[in-house]
Amino acid sequence: MTVVDDSVATRLLRSSARHSYDPEVDLDWSAPEVEGMWWMQPERVSLYGTELWDSLTREQQVELSRHEVGSIVHMGWWFEVILMRGLLREAYRSDPRSARTHYLLTEVADECRHSTMFGRAMTNAGVPAYGPPPRLQRLADWSSVVLHGPSLYAGALLVEETLDRWQRESMHDERVQPLTRMVNRIHVMEEARHVTFARDELTTSVAGLSRLGLMHHQAVMGQVAYGAMRCLIHPQAYAAVGIDPSEGRRTAMANPTYQATLRWMGEKVMPFLQENKMVARPHLKWWQGSHLL
Repeated sequence: MTVVDDSVATRLLRSSARHSYDPEVDLDWSAPEVEGMWWMQPERVSLYGTELWDSLTREQQVELSRHEVGSIVHMGWWFEVILMRGLLREAYRSDPRSARTHYLLTEVADECRHSTMFGRAMTNAGVPAYGPPPRLQRLADWSSVVLHGPSLYAGALLVEETLDRWQRESMHDERVQPLTRMVNRIHVMEEARHVTFARDELTTSVAGLSRLGLMHHQAVMGQVAYGAMRCLIHPQAYAAVGIDPSEGRRTAMANPTYQATLRWMGEKVMPFLQENKMVARPHLKWWQGSHLL
């Protein structure tokens, strides 16, 4: 088995032992929602700034924020399940004595708690399980074949760091429901360790790639970026406030304010992915379509 530098994993294991949360204990799931409060920052709702948004009553706008949060949280849940599958595959191939393997399993345990927390949050919000569209589901079914090594960690960074930016803003916004803010706070604090680990793993794994291997991971990442960012809001979320799903999606994806939000979400992670060669010219149409570029 390959000898690896365990220093980052060892440090993160110590941090995990000191600073981990149990959502079953640390969140008050019995607390009622606060009537009239937003479920996410209104400026980040996909229709904000459009005529369609202005045509909604304040109550409809708040309700749309509820359903958009539900859609985003479900996508976060789904991505974390895919990530856990990849991390377990990495652990399966690793030395069970190493700190790196121990951290891989620790991160899986974190993500299990986060996924349970997200599921309970959706239940409390009273939203449907929107889930990914069929095309993205089919792509995910192939993830056990194509998503590994550099693209596993690059994909984790893309999803975690874009959602982290949105959650960090939300958890400090007193207009947002208290339970939503606390869910975001727990996730942000624990995901900071996961981001550190994934950045180290990506940098290390890219260094040993062949030209063809690099091209494979670049192609995968272009499609991951496009699928992840364009599918955050399920079209049926618009139906919850009486908007035709097709019209809602068209309006959102053409909305300059929402496009700016997506770019803002990616501002921290995109330079790192570019530095590590995960963004390649042949796949720029996918990245541009994601609105991260």
